Amino acid sequence: MGTLIDRRYELEALPIGRGGMGEVWLGHDIRLDRQVAVKFIRLPGDGSDQDYIRRFVRESRITARLEHPGVPAVYDAGMHEGKPYLVMQRIRGISISDLIAEQGALPVGWAAAIGAQVCAVLAVAHQASLVHRDLKPSNLMLEPDGGVKVLDFGLAVAPTLSDFSKITLTGQPLGTPAYMAPEQIQANISGPATDLYALGCTLHEMLTGERLFSGSTSYDVMSKQVSRSPVPVSSVRQDVPAGLEELILHLLRKNPEERPADAQAVFERLRPYAHGLGPWAGVLDPPSAISPNRMYAAVLSRVLPGTQNEDPPATVPLSGRSAPAEGQRPVSGGDVSRARTEARRLAGASRYGQAAEVLSSVVGRVGDSLGDRDEEVVHARLELADILFEEGAYRDAAPAYEQIAAEVAKRSGAQAEPALRARLKGATCRALIGETAEALRQLQELLGDYRTAFGDGDARTVELRQQIGLLQLGAGQPQAAGETLLRLLADLTDQRGAHHPTVAELRTLIQSLPPAARPPVR
Repeated sequence: MGTLIDRRYELEALPIGRGGMGEVWLGHDIRLDRQVAVKFIRLPGDGSDQDYIRRFVRESRITARLEHPGVPAVYDAGMHEGKPYLVMQRIRGISISDLIAEQGALPVGWAAAIGAQVCAVLAVAHQASLVHRDLKPSNLMLEPDGGVKVLDFGLAVAPTLSDFSKITLTGQPLGTPAYMAPEQIQANISGPATDLYALGCTLHEMLTGERLFSGSTSYDVMSKQVSRSPVPVSSVRQDVPAGLEELILHLLRKNPEERPADAQAVFERLRPYAHGLGPWAGVLDPPSAISPNRMYAAVLSRVLPGTQNEDPPATVPLSGRSAPAEGQRPVSGGDVSRARTEARRLAGASRYGQAAEVLSSVVGRVGDSLGDRDEEVVHARLELADILFEEGAYRDAAPAYEQIAAEVAKRSGAQAEPALRARLKGATCRALIGETAEALRQLQELLGDYRTAFGDGDARTVELRQQIGLLQLGAGQPQAAGETLLRLLADLTDQRGAHHPTVAELRTLIQSLPPAARPPVR
């Protein structure tokens, strides 16, 4: 008998994998009599463990709602001996990294089919504001029926999600250098385009049997990711179609804004090459084996053949104002107050989805008796936007914050504290969903009001200027980023002196920028 977790999960004798994020064990759920995988997350041990655990719990709940056949189901989460863990569906098959190690370059059709299945997962995840951040061959599992599972959603995300006033964190970037996008390396910024870059690296490796960039050190590899042009796959392998090679080079553009629009667009470009998917001895079950997934897919493939939904159905913002339904009494101030109290209780227990439902059910029924400018309603809508943010629903939170900021500005001025806070968080949401250009536009507009409201020397203004510079770097604007950060360094040096800790940190940051963004530091 192995270690028993929570009187329910019996672990096998040894872990099957260890990494920088933690370790994975196979186990058995003795209550439901099924096999599971248990993933323990390694804590940094630097005094931030509780915040790390809070983020982990939050992200595990978000990930658990990502229902897709290409994502392992999340069954449970908990703590054991001070370490958080996830209990997940046990996946059988072979990782793409092991497949490449055993067989070398993969058939073109299978490389495209694997990539297309990954895109199907990413399309759903990105719509839910989830970015993988560590997509790579070892995180892709090919099952015996030919299906692909994308592993470790949420585990890579948890320690890097920033607080509302942060868009990125300085320090060691999180990820695997051979698959990291330039914006990850330069500014720790990750969005949907970051996952698409990693997919490009993975496709290159599947088709050539070799990593896109290699080096003797992680720094060497990361330097190549930032500055070196990728080698076309045709230089290694002649049978790769020109259109597929063009797609891979498109995915590997250094500037995230120049990559394909989204995962669905990449899926449509990969699908024509996913053919010739015949038997694969030692990898796939034979055609005679009964496969529920293949049977199900065979029928679904005949549903509305030749058609597709170009755009996801429009969603109604949860914070939007609407008239009460017929026969339903208007919402009173007491209703809003009670909803806020209940939502705070639920959010305090990390039950963000339920908290959002409670508030949206009230603010969505605000009628003429309570206007959008009513103080209680404004606070309720701001709290709803905050809960959406904490829930990870950045696509819903962004317009909610923007609407609140506009209304508060009309009533109290653009420099009112609630308006400034809502604008900052709205821009942060835009950055987190990969809308970098819009996030930059909003932050640069916000900077003028910060300077007026707080002054140039205020820590909030300084932080905002630094975040603008880092976001410019992550958006593929190295010269603009260098100029922004150098101006900030000059101003801080004049205000605080050359030896102030903040000045020293900023100087170090500028010196760590890539050459194209590194102006001379005085």
